[in-house]
This record gives sequence, C-alpha cells and structure tokens, in this order.
Amino acid sequence: MNPLLATDEDRPDSPDQPDALVALAEGDRHRPRFHFVSPAGWLNDPNGLSHWNGVYHLFYQYNPLKAVHSRIHWGHATSPDLITWTDAPVALVPGDAANAADADGCWSGVLVDDHGVPTLVYSGRRGDRELPCVAVGSMDLTEWVADAANPVISAPPASLDLTAFRDHCVWPHPGGGWRQLIGSGISGQGGTALLYASPDLRNWSYLGPLIVGDSGDRETTADDWTGTMWECVDLFRLEPAGADDEPVDPDILVFSAWDDGVTRHTLYLTGRYSGTRFDRTALHRLDYGGRYFYAPQSTQDARGRRVMFGWLQEGRSDAAAETAGWSGVMSLPRLVTRAPDGTLHQQPVPELETLRRDHVRLGGFTLTGGERRAGLTRGDQIDIVAELQLEPGSEVELIVRATQDEAERTVIRITRPGDAHGDIALELIRTASSLDPTVDATPRSGPIKHVDGRIDLRVLADHSALEIFANGQPLACRVYPTREDAQGVEFVGVRGRVHVREAASWRMADIWHSPRRLWPAL
Repeated sequence: MNPLLATDEDRPDSPDQPDALVALAEGDRHRPRFHFVSPAGWLNDPNGLSHWNGVYHLFYQYNPLKAVHSRIHWGHATSPDLITWTDAPVALVPGDAANAADADGCWSGVLVDDHGVPTLVYSGRRGDRELPCVAVGSMDLTEWVADAANPVISAPPASLDLTAFRDHCVWPHPGGGWRQLIGSGISGQGGTALLYASPDLRNWSYLGPLIVGDSGDRETTADDWTGTMWECVDLFRLEPAGADDEPVDPDILVFSAWDDGVTRHTLYLTGRYSGTRFDRTALHRLDYGGRYFYAPQSTQDARGRRVMFGWLQEGRSDAAAETAGWSGVMSLPRLVTRAPDGTLHQQPVPELETLRRDHVRLGGFTLTGGERRAGLTRGDQIDIVAELQLEPGSEVELIVRATQDEAERTVIRITRPGDAHGDIALELIRTASSLDPTVDATPRSGPIKHVDGRIDLRVLADHSALEIFANGQPLACRVYPTREDAQGVEFVGVRGRVHVREAASWRMADIWHSPRRLWPAL
C-alpha cells in the first residue's frame, strides 16, 4: 500500500533533528501539559475519532508548517486510555497535483468501518470549494490512500443557494448502505445538515435537508443563535441510563454555528431522527465557553460510552500564536450522557484521574460574605473538585491562576438567586486574568440546574486551558497570565451563606515527556 506522502516542501525537519518549531512551541509557558496538543504548528477540529481494535484514534486538523490555518493535513495520535497519547504518522496530506480534489487542504471528516476496511470521509479543499473525498487505510490506520474517484460528490445540490458545504457525519444504514450528513447553510434561511445516501461510500444520492435552522429567529449576538451555516454536524442516539421507557427525543444533533467566516459557538438539538427527517424538540448550548469549545466530534467506544472531544480555540492574537510556534488545544475527553431532564450531562472521562498527584483535601466549611479560604493545590496544572451548597441569595467565587497581589486572577463565580427555585448562574470572569491587554477577556456564563442549591464543581487548569464542569454543564475557555506567580487558588464568600461540603485538589502529571516530531514515524 502506498501511503499519502508529504513532499519535500512539506517536511521542514530532518530524521535526526527535531524541528525548531517544536522547540519553540515547547518553550511557551502557556502550552498545556495534560491536554492533547499537536507537536507544534496549527491544530483545530478533532476528526476520525474512533475506538478501533482496542485503541483510541484521534485524528485532527493540522498544519505542521506553521501556526496558521493553512494547507491543512490530518494529524494522528493513538492512545490505550484516552489520556496518554503517541503520535502516529500524518494521515492525510494535501494532494500535490494542481487538480487534486484536496490540493489546498484535507478538511474535517470521519472514520468508518466499511466491512472491515478503515475508510476516511473528509472534505477536500481546492480553491474556494470543499467537496467530499474518501481515503482507505491499512488495518493499523497508519497508511492511507486517496480514492481515485475523489471528489465522490462533484458539487453541492444545484437547487439550493448554499453558504458553505463541508464536514461529514457518516453511519451505516440499517437497511444497507450508508447515510451521510454534510454541514451547510441555505442563504436567507439558516444552517442546515444535508442528507445523502450511498451503497458504497463512493456513489451518493442527495435526499434533501435533514433539518433547516432559522437564522432570523433571534438576535445574532445571542449565545444560542444558530448562525448561517452549521459546521461539524454530529448525529447520535443517546438513551437515558436506567430508563424503562423509550424517551420522546432520543436523538442528539450537534452543530457548530458559523457565520461569514466567524466561528460562533456549538449547540445541539434534542429530537427524533427518522428516515429523512429530524423532528426537533429543543435547542441547547453545548458548552458555555462559546467558541472556546468548537467543532466537537464524538464516538461510541467498545464499552458503549459516548466520548467527545472539542477544539479549544486560542484567546490570543494570531500573531502571538504564530510567534509561539503553536495554536489550538484539544479538550479533555468527555463522557456524554443524558440528564434526567433530557439534556446532555458532560464530565471528564474517569481515566483522567490517573494523572492526579499530591492529594490535598479540605474538610467541610461555611463561607459568608467577605470570608476567604485557601489551602487547595496552587499551580498552573491542577484538578479541583468541590461539593457546594448555596443558600438562596448567596454567592461564592473560586479564584484560580491568581498572583500574590491578585493583579492577575481568574474568577469562577457561582450565584444562587433569592428565588429558591431559580437556576444558579455560573460565570467566568477574565477581566484580570492577564496583564496582557491583547488577549480576549470577554465573560462567559450560563444557567445551572440544581436541587436545593447543590453544585458539584470540577475545575481543571492546564496552563492556558481551563475547563469547568458544574452539575455536568461545561464551560471551557483560555487564560494567559503573564506572571510566573499566577498560581494561587482560593474560595471567597461574596454574600449569603455557602456550605462547602468538601473540596479536594491535585497536581496533574504531564502526558508529554520525550521530544516530539512534526512528522512522526512508525
């Protein structure tokens, strides 16, 4: 089998000398150490996420040449446990022929098992068009050959005025053959997922839009505006654990709202998929971090778990990322389940706990307005869990990444309204997260459902990557403190009474130890 090979122009490093770009990236103090990051250069969407023959495979959008979104390849890494990763050879490289369907980039897609043959379905970019392409792999998923028929769909539907046409969700149809969703948008209407059918992954018939959004049904600034195009659609069925009756809305359609080149946020619809329709029941925000958790992809592993990764975009300028030699972080792997109310419940996979070191535990205590409590693990690479109970009208803050004088600090604020039955508010306040005025400091927030003011809080800080989980609702973001003493952690009572039933923290171990290569070898 002849793999897709990089040209000499693509390969900036030699076999015996790690590339200077890797050394540059590794020297950046904002680079995470227990999240997945590419060896250097550019990383965006997770692709081809799968559990194949007992091994987890994470492919991703990758530019090994520099930290900019250009000439996109497919990076590849493998893991036995979703936590420790080994770089595998680059899977897809843009075609070197000018007329190749992917001459200007191998964009997002999926991995499917075609009767034992690993097959990638992805968007090949040439010029300003993205069209579906196919590549077939070796059984260990390390060598890939692009199909001679690419693109396997020659053009978008001529009957529609589309805003874009890319990214794929593919599954075997129970009656035989395959179904595919391609992210798109209809001009003047809204985002959509276009449905196709095929007997063999090469010959596709257009069936119509599965569902069409309405880009005019709310303000374009709203946190749940559905955009003018849907990127990275992901359709899956998720039954509630322990339920005897089939839910009314068992299916989930995830999409990332895009508008005229701007990545907005990721949303999901609950509803029911049947044949050529998706009957929606409700729209929800997937992650309160907005664009900081974007283009997610999920898979079901051999244990039956729904596992999801997303792209944590940068919050600093493109120029700063390019100077640092790297851009983009993969989220921690999340387990996705159904909450009793039908929404999604998300939490880091339990395997992450194997990275915990130096356990610190605080017993129960109560905070009132103005009271402070330190004692948890300080650092820029930590895991914190806390069980909180907020009385009506109370408010508490967990401060992380704080300097000794609090000139820099990141504030996680949790507020329960006086109305005992109202949702609790989760806020991330970054106005003092960095003394660098060029980094993004816009707030992030959202409501948290609760029972009697109870909040199970999990906070994972990994240098510039920050992921917060409150009662299974995530908020992912990025922070860039400038000072080396931005290590402090502290609870602060703001008003009312907040009972901290228990709090614990750990230092998190690195998952990266040996020098990495832009072009990993077998």
